[in-house]
Amino acid sequence: MSLRLSLMSTVLRFTVKPYLAHAVDPEANRRLIERGSKRWFRAPPFALYRETALAPGLRGLIISARPGSRPVPADRVILYIHGGGFIAGSPETHRAMLARIAWLAGVEVVAPDYRIAPEHPFPAAIEDCLAAWDALLARGYAPEHILLGGDSAGGNIALVLLSRLLARGTPPAGLFALSPITDFTFSGGTMTTNLARDSLLPARRGPDVARWYLAGADPAGPEASPLNADFPDPPPILLQYAETEILCDDCVRLGAKLRASGGEVTEQVWPDAPHVFQIFDGWLPEARDALRGVADFARLRLNIH
Repeated sequence: MSLRLSLMSTVLRFTVKPYLAHAVDPEANRRLIERGSKRWFRAPPFALYRETALAPGLRGLIISARPGSRPVPADRVILYIHGGGFIAGSPETHRAMLARIAWLAGVEVVAPDYRIAPEHPFPAAIEDCLAAWDALLARGYAPEHILLGGDSAGGNIALVLLSRLLARGTPPAGLFALSPITDFTFSGGTMTTNLARDSLLPARRGPDVARWYLAGADPAGPEASPLNADFPDPPPILLQYAETEILCDDCVRLGAKLRASGGEVTEQVWPDAPHVFQIFDGWLPEARDALRGVADFARLRLNIH
């Protein structure tokens, strides 16, 4: 654990975590992540951002960052679903981290600006992300040349999307998820054992997020809790998370389920780090190490040399 990570965890524990624990409405969460992204999230040089219309009413952001003279393949792409607790975040709040992934992997990233709750509850976000996938197919991308990714809430949606695509018989090249929430019944043991150890997420807000996002839908349903979804013969999966997170067990149990379904699962685990610490690239050496792991996985799955 680097000194920077230790200091970051301490700052988050005594500033952001109490704020999140007492934020009474989604707008407070949105302001926090939007301000934080502008002030603290760092992009690599020469990052390029282009807006695109993925589907009627669905905007997307294309992110690229070309390292040197390495050519960027035009027929391969990462479809990334941003986090934000289902109620906050956007492609813009995550674009710095995604530009670093694009730089390291040598491939463009497409991030859909999906509808968020509570104004647009479940399953609006899932339908938007499926529409984004279909839009990439319409643009000529083959399913095996699209890599799915997401963090936190976005990891949840990406996993639900994966389950749907497997049912269709059109699996993606693979999927990487950064600390995804996989169980809306909050039955994982680390929801209790890591209550104090988690330096960012307050477990007490889980029921509020469920109420805002699910709006009465079954929290144990497979499209709310992908831990309960079917993943027949899934493509390779990369999971990154920290042992101290309240969502640690969500990731551990998901990895076991995917392996039982015949999947090849790589778990990269940090002993002590904040939820989705990768977004602090440029500040934390652990974040860069993690994003290199994502980039290595992306190049392998998309056959980029």
